[in-house]
Amino acid sequence: MVQQYLDHSLEILTSKYSWHKGGSKEVDIISLFGYQNEYDLREGFPLLTTKKMATKSIVHELIWFLSGKTNIKYLVDNNVPVWDKDIFQHNLPDLVKEEIFPKVYASYTRNSPEWNLALEEYMNMMKNQSGFVERWGDAGPIYGPQWRGWPKFEETGIDITVGDKVYRAYIKNPEGIDQITELISKMIKNPQGKKHLVSAWNVADLPEMALAPCHVMLQVNANNGLMDLQLYQRSCDQFLGVPFNIASYSMINQIIANELGFEPRRFIHTFGDAHFYCGKNERGKWYGDNFPEFQKRVGNAKKLEEISGDKQGYIKILEWVNKNAPPERKDEEGYDHVTGILEQLANTPQPLPKLRIAHKNFKDLKFEDFVVDGYFTPYRFIKREMAS
Repeated sequence: MVQQYLDHSLEILTSKYSWHKGGSKEVDIISLFGYQNEYDLREGFPLLTTKKMATKSIVHELIWFLSGKTNIKYLVDNNVPVWDKDIFQHNLPDLVKEEIFPKVYASYTRNSPEWNLALEEYMNMMKNQSGFVERWGDAGPIYGPQWRGWPKFEETGIDITVGDKVYRAYIKNPEGIDQITELISKMIKNPQGKKHLVSAWNVADLPEMALAPCHVMLQVNANNGLMDLQLYQRSCDQFLGVPFNIASYSMINQIIANELGFEPRRFIHTFGDAHFYCGKNERGKWYGDNFPEFQKRVGNAKKLEEISGDKQGYIKILEWVNKNAPPERKDEEGYDHVTGILEQLANTPQPLPKLRIAHKNFKDLKFEDFVVDGYFTPYRFIKREMAS
């Protein structure tokens, strides 16, 4: 199953439909729109084995999503940094407005050295200053609040006249709609139904979110005691985010299946824009200037692997890139993810681990209820920066 991830990565790098373009986060990308993978979960837990994965962070993030909370205190307490940058940027205008940070902070360019120092200061306050994370750690109505409390409005029976127009007044139900609980309830009644969906894409709430949802919608379907789950993901950071998403939604499949007494069968992953970040400024532009040659070299390395099993062609491309591409500046290191996937492509997938999750109501799951058995990889953790 790991090979599917590597094959998809090669398709992004070599397809005639791929292109080099500017990313929305000031980091150039190599992008391919539209793709689908599926993983048979009966064969094992599809946790990437061609690099070491931060399994604890995956579990903690999922528990936080399932809690429906908007504040990242749980993540801070458990040293999970994946949302730090987005939450800081989301709260920075109000931190300046409240004079907690100087006005000059508002002028810092995201991911600049000055901005990163401000982020470090913010995180120190989040971890060490009493009450700070509760006040300034809000992420807005992202995944969890949409999954567990989609906004619901009820009529008050009161009409309000404004000028020559009459409006019906509504009041917001504080509990909202618990989509996951409703999905499970409806699955019990009709597991074969085609309306078992959970959406995170709430158009009205997008402006209030620290980050618009990348993994947008899941749908489940079951028959004869087997359950499949499909995810549609609009924006897919292939190197850092996608391996997290594969593991996380495979876990969700098992969590829901456990509650229903089903066996999780397939996780189907449908992609919108899947991409590799390829660096800032001169580094990123180099990939654009040399994209045809880059694609040709990767294609040749792929053919060599198919014919002989020799993966060293990817290492030679990595050497070629590092020799010819402008080096990443000190404040821009880690935004070239292409070199990271080239290293992975030269690695051989290892046997898949097994996932065990306690048979509990999803609301009661704790970190210790998730056990990954047999996760062995001789390959190192490949550190790269999240382009956020």
